[in-house]
Amino acid sequence: MCRRNPPRMIQRERMVESLLDLVKIDSQSKEELPVAQRLMSDLQAIGADVRIDDAGSKVGGNSGNVIARFAGTKPDAPPLLLSAHMDTVPPGRGVKPVRMSDRIKTDGTTVLGGDDKSGVAVILEVLRALKENAVPHGDIEVAFSICEEIGLLGAKNLDVAALRAREAIVLDATHASFCFTQAPSADHFEFTVHGLEAHAGLAPETGISAVRVAAEAIAAMPLGRIDALTTSNIVIVSGGAATNVVPNECVVRGEARSLDDATLDKTTAAIRLCFQEAAARATATVDGKVQRAWIEERSGRDYESMHVPDSDPLVRGLLAAAAAAGTAVTTASIGGGCDANVFNRRGIRAVNFGTGMRDIHTVNEWLDLADFYTCADVVLEFVRARAS
Repeated sequence: MCRRNPPRMIQRERMVESLLDLVKIDSQSKEELPVAQRLMSDLQAIGADVRIDDAGSKVGGNSGNVIARFAGTKPDAPPLLLSAHMDTVPPGRGVKPVRMSDRIKTDGTTVLGGDDKSGVAVILEVLRALKENAVPHGDIEVAFSICEEIGLLGAKNLDVAALRAREAIVLDATHASFCFTQAPSADHFEFTVHGLEAHAGLAPETGISAVRVAAEAIAAMPLGRIDALTTSNIVIVSGGAATNVVPNECVVRGEARSLDDATLDKTTAAIRLCFQEAAARATATVDGKVQRAWIEERSGRDYESMHVPDSDPLVRGLLAAAAAAGTAVTTASIGGGCDANVFNRRGIRAVNFGTGMRDIHTVNEWLDLADFYTCADVVLEFVRARAS
């Protein structure tokens, strides 16, 4: 491994303080305006041209994506997009971060919001370090997106034609020892099972339990880890109102993900078939007429997979920057989607790099500070090397 051991330009404590400030600002999906306003101020102070786009109005949120351009000092260096998302998952209001020697964690009542404000904080610190140390660099564009957690909606509504960059690093992953180059496609689905209500004590045989139909479908379908590339999950949203009434409706939602689109298509089709077959078996005879359960379905693809080859210059450049910064990074696949999925499908080659976030989407979320610092060092070196 090549170890150049350059003088440290990243101010770690400043980056930590920035993160601590950011996670205290509530910004659940569609409610990102307070953090967007803070980031606009921060970016302008660094010297970037900043604007908020109209993505919020398209998705019903109170803010759009924050878009910034940090003018380069080397006009011949290729432009680069750095991206992270501003929104957090529930419970994400009133975050009280706890600083420890090696990590930042929650107080156990909310998520931390390191997913993905750790990525935001890294980008801000890299820009500050570039400016303060007069590091030569090409144009840097920044996209702090909205509504990533509810379907990558900010990235989907970003005007990529207005960006010069055709390569991007998204900072929205776990370990800083991985450059994630593969991520799955994902399907969402909602099934409303329609049965037939009846008195559960006096005449249950004249009813069709929508909950039972849903349960039979769920018991038969592929769930959890299906194979090395594919997963699925399902939740019951509602089903019945009173224990003395045979429930005539049950709503079930879920998702399936796979790195292989053909397998994903097969999995979603199998889930759909399980509901159809369970409904076909559910009948009741009332006043001489046969009544049947039926299924109302809403489904679609949330996002498409990404597959960036190890031979791609973006990947090679990031791995070389890691080596130059004194750390080892390897390519890997990840089980979740992110804005990089969207960028790759919209003409911007993108990879996803880890920031140190752990146990995300839980009240046990924490951030590994060693990875957090490494991420910033590697991104800074990557930007510097592109202009050399």
